[in-house]
Amino acid sequence: MTEPAASPTPDQMPAYVSQIPRRGAVAAFFAPVAGFGVSLGNMFKPMVTEEYPREPANVKPRFHGRHQLNRYPDGLEKCIGCELCAWACPADAIYVEAADNTPEEQYSPGERYGRVYQVNYLRCILCGMCTEACPTRALTMTNDFELAGPTRAGLIWEKQDLLVGLSPGMVAPPHPMVEGTKDTHYYCGEVDEATQAQREWVRQNRPDDPSLDATPKGLAAAVPVGATRARQQKITAAARREGGAR
Repeated sequence: MTEPAASPTPDQMPAYVSQIPRRGAVAAFFAPVAGFGVSLGNMFKPMVTEEYPREPANVKPRFHGRHQLNRYPDGLEKCIGCELCAWACPADAIYVEAADNTPEEQYSPGERYGRVYQVNYLRCILCGMCTEACPTRALTMTNDFELAGPTRAGLIWEKQDLLVGLSPGMVAPPHPMVEGTKDTHYYCGEVDEATQAQREWVRQNRPDDPSLDATPKGLAAAVPVGATRARQQKITAAARREGGAR
């Protein structure tokens, strides 16, 4: 049986040889100045000052801000109440309660819709994992970051606060799906706008619905804003007025 070889002593180890080439005398002299190159280069550029809150702040296009619940082109909601967003949230900031669609109350294509949808911005870390888990792209994130408020309850946004408004061609739900279609037609983007049959159904069941007057003219219908979102808009407007007065 052979014994293992003995480890070399420090005197027997080869000397360390640096692989970094040595600087010349001129490069070594200007090395400290090169470290401040970015700082020196910006000293002579014009100063840019963000006028927030007097003016809205400029954020990147893919900035993760307030959540938004989207609709299909005919006005039906994309949320199907699957609760995958709530399961994916690492901060447990989303609460969803689903309900069944019925012929009299059809809010989304398919069997279910999100009856209750809450986002607790006291917990939310705006990571965007909820949007990645959504199978229908019902939940996306906007560039709106102004979510401060004087109360804790004011930072719990309800479904009506998060739901996007009606665009031209939409009719406010509940109403049936486009005739002759299934939920898969909606998921594949084969629905363009509300049909005349859908408008007639809404006119028979809700003759005073404001979206009936706005849709044929190509105008977006006004949708009531949730109480929490309305308070947030007032807080933001007051902050900008106060900032502009200084």
